[in-house]
Amino acid sequence: MAHPTADEQDWADRHVARWRDHWIDVDFEDDVEAIVARCQRLVRHWRQESQRALAETGLQDFEYETLHHLMIRDTPGHATPSRLAEELGISYAGMTGRLDALEAAGWVQRRPDADDRRRVGLEVTRSGVAIWREAMAGRGAAEDAVVHVLDADERATLAALLKKMTLSVERGRTDDGT
Repeated sequence: MAHPTADEQDWADRHVARWRDHWIDVDFEDDVEAIVARCQRLVRHWRQESQRALAETGLQDFEYETLHHLMIRDTPGHATPSRLAEELGISYAGMTGRLDALEAAGWVQRRPDADDRRRVGLEVTRSGVAIWREAMAGRGAAEDAVVHVLDADERATLAALLKKMTLSVERGRTDDGT
C-alpha cells in the first residue's frame, strides 16, 4: 500500500506511521489500523459535538439519554419506569432520580395506568419533545457536516461496508468466519 504524502495525510496516517515500526515482530496491517483509528476519531468527534449540542440546549447527558430512550421506542414518548430502567441498564432508584429531575423540568409526566392504578406510566410532555428535538437537531447537524463530504454514491457504499462489519459483530463472527 502506497503511503500518502505529507500534504495528503490525516491524523490516522500519522498514527499508522508511528505504530508500524513498533510491530516488526507481528503482521501489522496498515489499512486495518487506519480504519479503526479513523472510526474512533469520528466517534470521538461526534461525541464532542453531541456534548456541545446538549450544552447549547441546557440538557445534561442523563436527561438527554432518558428522553431519547423514551422517544425512540415502539411507543414513542411512553414507557413504564421499570421498563425504561431496564433498557437503560440502571437501577430503579437511579431511574426514580432521573424521572424526578425530568418531571421537575416539565419534560415528562408520571400517569397512573388506566387498567391498574398501582402502576405508573411515563409520558413525554410537549416541552420534553421540543428540547429533545432541539438536541437532536444539533447532533444531526454535526453528523451531516461530516457525512456529507461524501456524495450520495459514496455514502451508500460506506453504509453498505459498515453494515457488513456491524453484522459480523452482531453475529459474533471471528476472523476465520466461525
